[in-house]
Amino acid sequence: MALEYKGQWGALPKQLLTPHGGTVDPKGHQAGDEVGDSLLYPYGPAQGDKQSPKADDGASPEIPISMIFTFYGKEYRSLYVNNNGVVSFGVAVSQYTPDPFPLADGRPFVAPYWGDVNNNLGGDIYYRETQDAELLRRLTRDINQYFPEIPFTATWAFVATWDRVAYFGSTSQKVNTFQAVLANDGKVTFIMLNYGTIQWTTGTASGGDANTGLGGIPAQLTNKRLRAVVTENVCTSG
Repeated sequence: MALEYKGQWGALPKQLLTPHGGTVDPKGHQAGDEVGDSLLYPYGPAQGDKQSPKADDGASPEIPISMIFTFYGKEYRSLYVNNNGVVSFGVAVSQYTPDPFPLADGRPFVAPYWGDVNNNLGGDIYYRETQDAELLRRLTRDINQYFPEIPFTATWAFVATWDRVAYFGSTSQKVNTFQAVLANDGKVTFIMLNYGTIQWTTGTASGGDANTGLGGIPAQLTNKRLRAVVTENVCTSG
């Protein structure tokens, strides 16, 4: 059984869009120096995160995960963190100009901010699979606060964070920070999309302005009307 939250953009409780967190990033800044960044869950080398390569339209290597993750009826044992703002299953995603959701070809991925990122020009992309007790407690508390009708105690999580990333063709200092979190308790999974500083929508190859990062075909989020997905029996120990 799947349960979907279908509120408008501002209707989901703010906690699930920007859950409390924050850590010192590798540049020595306190996450939160810019408005909203302190609301992400902790990330960066101090948390044991791995880092995706600096490459235009690049991606992490295939990342094995310790859970069997079922996404729209298909089981996966690995995923990719793609530089262009997508967590994908089965195959990496290099496409830089986003398609509108829902996707006609049904590609299996979660898009916190699908746009033309170029981390060669600025920013870092981090990820980790974790069973850290403190993080799991915080995830459990946040999810229980807004979905008290769904029994949930997180036992596993995957955190991917795009930290102050620039856009392709940028001639400005504009950057975006956003995060995708998968949280699971053995049978129920929440997908959480979290946002810090957002200053651009479009790279120049997608018709955006080099100085403003706006215009053209803007970044897309996983279904503008879908803010949280909960699926029973989506993950079992693998």
